[in-house]
Amino acid sequence: MKNFNLKPFAVFALAAAILSGCAGLNKMKKNADQIQFNVTPEVLETHAGEVDVAINGKFPAKYFNKKATLVATPVLRHQEGETSLEAVSMQGEKVQANNKVISYNAGGSFSYNDAADFVEAMRKSELYINITASKGAKSVDFDPIKIADGVIATSTMVANFPKPILGVRREANNTGKYDPNIDPFQRVVPDEMLADIHYMINRANLRGEEITAEDVEEFLRYTEKANQEERIDLKDVEVSAYASPDGEIDFNTDLAADRKSTSSDFVAEKLKEAGVDINLKTRYTPEDWDGFKEKLEESNIQDKELILRVLSMYTDPEVREREIRNLSETFTVLAEEVLPELRRAKLLTSVELIGKTDKELRSLAKSDPASLNPAELLYAATLYEGLDDQLEIYNSFQRVYPDDWRGPNNAGFVLVKQMNYDDAKPLFEKAERLKNDEPVIKNNLGAIALYEDNVEQAETLFGSAAGAGDEVNYNLGIVSIKKANYDQAVRYFGDYQDINSALAKILTGNNNGALRDLEAFERENCFMKEYLKAVIGARTARENLLFDSLEEAVSINPEMKAKAKTDLEFANYFNDARFTEIVN
Repeated sequence: MKNFNLKPFAVFALAAAILSGCAGLNKMKKNADQIQFNVTPEVLETHAGEVDVAINGKFPAKYFNKKATLVATPVLRHQEGETSLEAVSMQGEKVQANNKVISYNAGGSFSYNDAADFVEAMRKSELYINITASKGAKSVDFDPIKIADGVIATSTMVANFPKPILGVRREANNTGKYDPNIDPFQRVVPDEMLADIHYMINRANLRGEEITAEDVEEFLRYTEKANQEERIDLKDVEVSAYASPDGEIDFNTDLAADRKSTSSDFVAEKLKEAGVDINLKTRYTPEDWDGFKEKLEESNIQDKELILRVLSMYTDPEVREREIRNLSETFTVLAEEVLPELRRAKLLTSVELIGKTDKELRSLAKSDPASLNPAELLYAATLYEGLDDQLEIYNSFQRVYPDDWRGPNNAGFVLVKQMNYDDAKPLFEKAERLKNDEPVIKNNLGAIALYEDNVEQAETLFGSAAGAGDEVNYNLGIVSIKKANYDQAVRYFGDYQDINSALAKILTGNNNGALRDLEAFERENCFMKEYLKAVIGARTARENLLFDSLEEAVSINPEMKAKAKTDLEFANYFNDARFTEIVN
């Protein structure tokens, strides 16, 4: 019997199996061009600082080996190297794993989504798929497959120069709400002086202690000074006489008229002695119900609300007179404290205080800033067009009024206008220490945060600045562009027409609206204005707009030539003779 050595057969079988496995993988590699890849969008774009990659792949029937596993890795290749995205794995029907299964007979498809952080080098890049197929211990690397170009980076062209707000506003009616039309500086300021001459009950004669009282003496001095001072315009002097509402109407009418006569004769005589020539206005009120309610509400009478409700029940004057007399007997404090205050003649002088001229304010702001009040000094700064002059005055304001937040805030405002955000930041922080709930300061700190690209912090600060001005919404428009909320950005920019408002409209597809904004933007020698017009020209196939605007942009800023060469907005024109002439 012959002995057979089986070892060579085993080696042969193993080799055959290996060759068979490699043959299956090599076949997949050879037929890789049968795999379909669709990328959305066809040319990659960056939004909110990321490049989103969405791929739909489809394998044909009779392609995917039943025992094979395929790992596909999207890779963005650019001048500085390459950026790999997350890999996706698929397997044949007989592979024991948890990957996407692709049928051999029917074929199959897969969907893929990932994102890469955008870097400038990606502006001109290509998206490849690197594929490795394996079967058992064997693996085969496919030739890289190009599936898309990238990256359109128009969304990164936001002009990140948020708007600061000048601290010149004041609170309206102590409500804490801000009115952008209110300015603290008023060259002409209304003012007035009041005094009362009181009478005994049912009397109209003047008493010496009343006409020599301090408030009456001060009233007369104030009126005389207003008549003499060049910067005080005496408008009116009025005498209004009253009777308290606890007497009969006919009696009170005569009494109030008599009080008007005695008080107005007194005032007229005093004004004549002082050389004040003015038409004295006089009137009288028989029953001072408004005064009664006012004095009663100001009093400490425990049942004042009850008294007011009782009196409001009656509209007949005689009935109300009777009730007030009854109340006076019941509530003696009315008779002793409230009603005597209503037996009076009210003296009123109204004037207008005339402030310093613009010329005087300009001069004093530089030579003697301490001689100006805060409103005058803040206003004086606005009389200078030069930012250095404004900064000098706001720095003086900080020295003269160190506890007023508007000094450091406004100095920071000017520095931002000078594009010096770094030096503005500590000034806004100082302003916040002086007034930490001020919306204007919150906006300005948000502007610093946004400039430093701390978008989330900026958005929070702008939220705290709500109502401080249109600048807050503008800044939120920049935030919205950076977060790829382009429709929201358009709403925030509102009526603004500049580079950023146009960019937001380009990104929403409103090219005509964007062009209108750019045409309305009147800043001279603005290369970005012209560059965006060129982008619109490329997007709308208006070649004259494209080439004329691009030529203007690179003439203003030659560095834009290099950018345009790699900007895929102009991909259809890279080989155009006029385009190459402009950018070379």
